[in-house]
Amino acid sequence: MTDFLLELRSEEIPARMQDKARDDLARLFAAELAKAGLVAGAIVTYATPRRLALIARGLPAQTEAVSEEVKGPKTAAPPQALDGFLRKTGLTREQLTERDGVFFAVTARPGRATTAVLAEAIPAIVRAFPWPKSMRWGAASTSTESMRWVRPLHGIVALWGEEIVPVEIAGITSGATTYGHRFHHPGPITIGSAMDYVEKLRACHVVVDQDERRSIIALGATMAASKAGLTLVRDEGLLTENAGLTEWPVPLLGRFDAAFLSVPPEVIQLTARVNQKYFVCRDGAGALADAFVCTSNIDASDGGVRIVEGNRKVLAARLSDARFFYDTDLKVPLDDLRPKLEKIVFHDKLGTVADKVDRIAKLARWLVEEGIVGGADSGGTTALADLAERAARLAKADLVTGMVGEFPELQGLMGGYYAAAQGEDPAVAAAIRDHYKPVGQGDDVPVDPVTVAVSLADKLDTVAAFFAISELPTGSKDPFALRRAALGILLTIQRSGLRLRLREAFDFAVGEVAQSFGYTIAMRIGGDLATVFDKSARDLAGTHELIQSLLHDERVGVHADNPVVSAFLESSGRATPALLAFFADRLKVQQREAGVRHDLIDAVFALGDEDDLVSLLARVGALQSFVTTADGANLLAGYKRAANILKKEAASLSTGEGTAYVPEPAEAALIAALDRAEPAAAAAVAREDFEAAMAALASLRAPIDAFFDTVTVNDADPGKRTARLALLMRVRAAVHTVSDFSKIEG
Repeated sequence: MTDFLLELRSEEIPARMQDKARDDLARLFAAELAKAGLVAGAIVTYATPRRLALIARGLPAQTEAVSEEVKGPKTAAPPQALDGFLRKTGLTREQLTERDGVFFAVTARPGRATTAVLAEAIPAIVRAFPWPKSMRWGAASTSTESMRWVRPLHGIVALWGEEIVPVEIAGITSGATTYGHRFHHPGPITIGSAMDYVEKLRACHVVVDQDERRSIIALGATMAASKAGLTLVRDEGLLTENAGLTEWPVPLLGRFDAAFLSVPPEVIQLTARVNQKYFVCRDGAGALADAFVCTSNIDASDGGVRIVEGNRKVLAARLSDARFFYDTDLKVPLDDLRPKLEKIVFHDKLGTVADKVDRIAKLARWLVEEGIVGGADSGGTTALADLAERAARLAKADLVTGMVGEFPELQGLMGGYYAAAQGEDPAVAAAIRDHYKPVGQGDDVPVDPVTVAVSLADKLDTVAAFFAISELPTGSKDPFALRRAALGILLTIQRSGLRLRLREAFDFAVGEVAQSFGYTIAMRIGGDLATVFDKSARDLAGTHELIQSLLHDERVGVHADNPVVSAFLESSGRATPALLAFFADRLKVQQREAGVRHDLIDAVFALGDEDDLVSLLARVGALQSFVTTADGANLLAGYKRAANILKKEAASLSTGEGTAYVPEPAEAALIAALDRAEPAAAAAVAREDFEAAMAALASLRAPIDAFFDTVTVNDADPGKRTARLALLMRVRAAVHTVSDFSKIEG
């Protein structure tokens, strides 16, 4: 068994592409080997800014000899069939094998030298490589057929043991020569084999292993900060990027003017990170320090003094720009920036960002006034509603500031800083700052009532608006991040225990979208109609009715058969049911990590009236505990048996006429058990004591078992059959007070 080394040396490979390039190289190489029947014992890949390398260990000297057999026509088949088979296989009649009255073409293929396989595989890999962006170069680049690579390819090392695998790609011939560090060892290096590749490059100031470079930077940066009495702010993404930018990393600590610390720390950190790829540090009190750590690609003779000074000057220029943006933005009140949002299109079917802000403000106020957010102990519903609406109306104003224009990642955060500096209520400033949260499963979830109201309103409007125009997530595509918005809504509701009925919230949010749509139409007339649409809150049906009435006004210029209006009325009309199904799916995904069964969530959602997440999850939890018990499993089996009988006897349920008769003992016992269990379960559900509801249902287990053991449901007497089917309907209805058991698996 022999090891194989492949190095593809080029000009700088962007750091963001290196990890995927390593994976793609291993995948393509393994696929090419598999075509020849070869499998490597292990494949290791490396990437630096100037090279992409692979070592395949434990390859055999040649492929296995194989025998291929192709079945042909029967020996008694017409001559034309045999002639066609001979042309297909390229054999003669004498070379065929007869077996059981059938011709077979048997071809023996001898083993091939692994070097020959590799010589064919390498060009195929290079030409098929899926770089996100690639380029052509040199004289050949005038042809679109010329080879492409991420940057101009300069050299290929291809060694099978100590033997060079001959390859030529775009005029580049493979060999055993590579080059070390561009400054420390710019001369050629001869690689003996895969065994000495890593160490020879290390001796020439190239750390080829990306994981080792990450470790060097992490340790060096941490030690440099610690030596200065500081703590490094760890950033895994920045660590990977620095490792992808260097072949001989040397972390160096520098200082910047402490006067820049008047700028918000997030701005300083983002400026250092995005523009310069620097780490930042904190002092002993946890505050941002006037220090940075840059990663040099050389081991400077002066210890890096001039490198640090050069980087300090560049960072100072960047921080000066950031301070200018910050100081300039502070001079303009957020209120004065709001009109500019009218010029930013949110979506061509949903109006501007100003339109969205108006909907968010109404939603936030509604959430408070309905007692969903804040409750009775919030210090006054009106005052809290005013704060929520104020925060919502200012929440997007920072989108038109200079700082957010430079760093879009800071939206919300900068608005919070500006609001606080301009004297807004602290709760308003906090809500502006945090209203985008949570943006993922591990993100902080807001709990302050004003922030919760604005955050929920923003996300509710987003999902409702796009569902109202039928822009839904499909498969892996979710261009408007609706799944993320839905997760944020779920997390916020669960974290604060909000008693929000999803159907009611969706109806209100979709109604606001429809009202905004109608207002746009009404504006073509102006006057009272526009005012009504601007100020009046109606349900969706009322809004649709008013829109329809407008379509017959000649001044509008939009008619009843307008396809855009028709499509909107149709899609917004079915938005709420679609949203409920969407949120049920999102809830199942979210709860899967907590070990909650998806079929139990379906069983509760199927009731149709349970869309309060706090109540729903409590019900699901009790149900999951119940169905794992013997009583629960047996009741489920009895329920499904009853449901199957009712399904088959649907006609009898609608046409049969009952007559008086004396119930059998088991039948009477089930009636008595239902008389006790039904009101007990209903009362327990009403007070949201779902464990008690399950206990009430558990009392039906034995009577149901006895009923099916001794009573004939489909009795010849129509009266008995009808009465017993009605009894099974009572069983089904009793169970449905808790959940729809037909949705439960098992």
